[in-house]
Amino acid sequence: MTDTLRTTGLFVLVGVLILITGFTQGWNTALLILNMGLVSAIMSIGVNLQWGFAGLFNVGIMGFVALGGLASVLVSMQPTPGAWSAGGWRILLALLIGVLTIVGAVLIMTRMARGRARVLAVIALLVAGFFLYRAVFDPAVAAVEAINPALLGYLGGLGLPVIVAWPVGGLLAAGAAWIIGKTALGLRSDYLAIATLGIAEIIIAVLKNEDWLSRGVTNVVGIPRPVPYEIDLQNNPGFIERAASFGLDPVEGSTLYVKIAYALLFLAVLLILLWMAQIALQSPWGRMMRAIRDNEVAAEALGKDVTRRHLQIFVLGSAVCGLAGAMLTTLDSQLVPTTYQPLRFTFLIWVMVIVGGSGNNFGAVLGGMLIWYLWVQVEPVGIWLMQLLTAGMADGSWLKAHLMDSAAHMRLFTMGLVLLLVLRFSPRGLIPEK
Repeated sequence: MTDTLRTTGLFVLVGVLILITGFTQGWNTALLILNMGLVSAIMSIGVNLQWGFAGLFNVGIMGFVALGGLASVLVSMQPTPGAWSAGGWRILLALLIGVLTIVGAVLIMTRMARGRARVLAVIALLVAGFFLYRAVFDPAVAAVEAINPALLGYLGGLGLPVIVAWPVGGLLAAGAAWIIGKTALGLRSDYLAIATLGIAEIIIAVLKNEDWLSRGVTNVVGIPRPVPYEIDLQNNPGFIERAASFGLDPVEGSTLYVKIAYALLFLAVLLILLWMAQIALQSPWGRMMRAIRDNEVAAEALGKDVTRRHLQIFVLGSAVCGLAGAMLTTLDSQLVPTTYQPLRFTFLIWVMVIVGGSGNNFGAVLGGMLIWYLWVQVEPVGIWLMQLLTAGMADGSWLKAHLMDSAAHMRLFTMGLVLLLVLRFSPRGLIPEK
């Protein structure tokens, strides 16, 4: 009973903070914090599945989130006219050549006897495959990127409803996680951390440089939404009339309507995932995963396939992160590869999980909501505090200028302080694992 009251009180506190923001800074700001907090909570659930359930240290969350964002482009954007005939099919052929080259090299390594002949055969296949791949790939990419490069210059997507991109984002992330897991799981835990970090950086590098796929640093804008665009609502006489009945002008009313619609949609997804995660946690499978986490040697002695179970949970957690990445890109209506930074999409998510309570799904949700609120609000509060502290100083004072410039760093300072306080006074998180 006490634990339930504590959990309820903490969630009520986060809700009150968001309401205070709405009354003091505007409901647009409050709803934006709420929406981003819901998406962050979903990411936290994904990481909590990996770390809280199984003790897997994933430091490549950013890459899985980015794959979810890419899925929004590949699924929901319209195909670029003429791109597939110009070079799209040849790009697919080149990628197939690359895959077949790698598969062939693996087969040679496993089928041929050791010796100089095997080494020479692998080298010859890799060199020939590489030059063939580049001969097909490079001109095809140039042809695609030459199609209206100012606005397009990429293949586009399938033109499907954007909601379909959300599970596809999870599938893309799950596929990448399976490849990493088959390579690194079963070895020492630090190998998984290195592999996830490296793959994440590779994914971001691909998104930034392969214009034919994601337009690179020129970004993909105008990604379809599951809710109406504000401009469409502002041109709807019925909506204008309804907004006026609430005392809102069309611009403010449309913005609030869209953000509330997103909040309801994101909340529904979060509740479904939370329900599924709770069922998994309380099931025999969940108890087995925690037993493996606590003592791998004992679990293996009892006949459990530790590597296989680790692969399962690693794929599941990464899929949840990919789903959240697709949702985030849909909220922004654009894919901006340069925004995928380790600070935001790896470090901050880990802070959410640790502060909320590793191994507790409700703790992951609380951490996601609370830490995102602090991340957004700390900087303006820091500026206000610095203005208060320097109110009596002369305008040209070097100390005043230094203190005001330091306000921009309040976010990092506050995250570190919150993390230290939680680890000191509640080392198992605000809502500890039961």
